[in-house]
Parts: sequence; structure tokens; C-alpha cells
Amino acid sequence: MTIKESWLLPEGIDELMPQEATQLENMHRILVDFMRGWGYQLVVPPLVEYLDSLLTGTAKSLDIQTFKLTDQMSGRMLGIRADMTPQVARIAAHKLRHQSDILRLCYIGSVLHTLPTGLNGVRNPIQLGAEIYGHAGPESDIESIELMVELLKNLAQYQR
Repeated sequence: MTIKESWLLPEGIDELMPQEATQLENMHRILVDFMRGWGYQLVVPPLVEYLDSLLTGTAKSLDIQTFKLTDQMSGRMLGIRADMTPQVARIAAHKLRHQSDILRLCYIGSVLHTLPTGLNGVRNPIQLGAEIYGHAGPESDIESIELMVELLKNLAQYQR
């Protein structure tokens, strides 16, 4: 392997240069502040979890997209998150279940996919989400849709 080849990134893995990184960080702040203004609390799930916890329930479908490795301390299998939504559901169900009847959580961060998804072929996208727990009516769906529309409008103003 030549020196030039040793500096290459894996296909579909991106890095951001200073101007792009600053723009991304500014957008993160705008998005999170906006969601917090709607009553959503920010959570930051771990990048790595025990595989059996990470792929519980409907998250089993993420198995093929999840990078796996062995924890050198416990010998157990770990997974690098391919989607933060199941992690947030776990946090809501096990860590915050007694906080309130209706729980609004938001999150933003990097995920990692074993294979590229979408047209751009990126394997390390940024995921943004907002979840409502404790309310199953159509009002929650409407709120989620309204929040995303307002977020997009807010970002469009930022892009100008």
C-alpha cells in the first residue's frame, strides 16, 4: 500500500472541512433549539451498544446495516448504531418512563451503515428525529408532521 492509499477513507464515508463543519454545527444548533422550543428534550444515545440491546424488537431489521465488533472488556458483541430511533425508544421506555405521561424527545447525530443507502451512497449520514411517546392519537402524527415542515422552513431561511 502506498502512502497516498493509506490516507484514503472507506467508500461512502465522508469528512467535513472547517467551513462545512461550522455550517453543520450551526444547523445542529438551529434544529435542536427549534425542537426544544416545541417542548422536545434532547437525548444523545451512545454510538456503540451491546448488539442484543441495539437490535431489539423492530430494530432487528437493522442487523445487515449494523457494524459489529467484540467488546474487549466483556467479550460481548457490540454494534455501532445504524439508526438512532430504536435507541431513543429504549431510553424513553427504560430511563424516562416515569418522567411524564407524554414524552417528547429529539436527537441528532451520526449513524453508520455497512452499506450505502440512497442515491448519494453515503454510509455515515446525520440523523435527525423527534419522537412523541405516551400519546397514540392522530394529534401526535399531526404534530410530528407540522414540526418537520416548520424545521424545513426554518432551514430554508438559514440557507438564504
